[in-house]
Amino acid sequence: MDFQLDDEQTLLRDTTRNLLTRAYDTETRNRVVDSEPGYTPAVWQQLAETGILGLGFDADSGGQLEIMVVLTEIGRTLAPEPVWTGALGPGALIAEHGTQDQRALLDEVAGGSRLLAFAHTEPGMRAPTATVSTTATRDGDQWVLTGCKNPVPAGHCAQTLVVSAALPDGGTGLFLVDGEAVDRHAYRMFDGLHGAQIDLDAAAAQPLGDGATDATATITAALVRWTSALCAEAVGVMEEALRATTEYLTTRKQFGVTLNTFQTLTQRAADMYVSLELARSMNLYAAMSIAAGTVDPVVAARAKLQIDRAGRHIAQEAIQLHGGIGMTAEYPVGHYSARLTAIEHSLGSASDQLQVLAGQVGDYDVAAL
Repeated sequence: MDFQLDDEQTLLRDTTRNLLTRAYDTETRNRVVDSEPGYTPAVWQQLAETGILGLGFDADSGGQLEIMVVLTEIGRTLAPEPVWTGALGPGALIAEHGTQDQRALLDEVAGGSRLLAFAHTEPGMRAPTATVSTTATRDGDQWVLTGCKNPVPAGHCAQTLVVSAALPDGGTGLFLVDGEAVDRHAYRMFDGLHGAQIDLDAAAAQPLGDGATDATATITAALVRWTSALCAEAVGVMEEALRATTEYLTTRKQFGVTLNTFQTLTQRAADMYVSLELARSMNLYAAMSIAAGTVDPVVAARAKLQIDRAGRHIAQEAIQLHGGIGMTAEYPVGHYSARLTAIEHSLGSASDQLQVLAGQVGDYDVAAL
């Protein structure tokens, strides 16, 4: 099996990296996330012009591997643009299951003029699940939704929300809701990015696709793809955290010699590299499985378990090996750690993934010698 990027994927990686590294350093990113809307509209438009905001919307626009490449670069630069949460993730749901009129919205999404958000996670929800407490009811010829969604990444400024809600006859449906028809409570998240709590009080909604049907399988598949996206971004963050740490060890002097002279510190950096490579392989496993047509929650749980463990290890060691400077707002290592922590607690932490995998143990045959 070939684990190397092809020429087009390499070009996509290099183009994304060049665009984002020109746009962001630590000071610029801090300034952008401290203001509204929490990302740079000019960079968003550049991403649209390069075709990145339309990845995966049709067969000719790339798939999960191309998305993995882009999100790894997003992680590497800690770019605050909500490429997955505000465009590619919810856009894929509309592309796959929307009507012709609904899919027409994707032209605006790919062009950078419309922001989406997937309002699915609810307070108290830990491991990925399609079961929600938000309800959908008929009001004459219309559907209305009532409930609370939190957190909703990119929900603070999305014009269109893709909302999951329990159907009257059982199952979970998907609906499109105008962003102006809900109550938003915007806030900054732990990693500095922006999100919102979305309160729906009999908000008018349009079923995604032809009628309100059970979309449990669709939501489950979307959560698997979302997990893969988080894994890809985390790998990019870890790569840069390790690069910054090794650079620091080779330049910072103590007792008249650089820190990499001390064998224990070098060994700790080597252990960080091992964690990174384990995470990278599981990230490829998750993305390649989806690209091959296997959208499996068990594969997603395996990948995220390893990503979460590796991310915690690398984040902690990066701060420890940098010392006090690693916790300052002016230095990027603390921001890498914050993003990796936020990713770990998105769609279930390592312990939640273990519970998912433990629930599958009975499905395996017993190995006998």
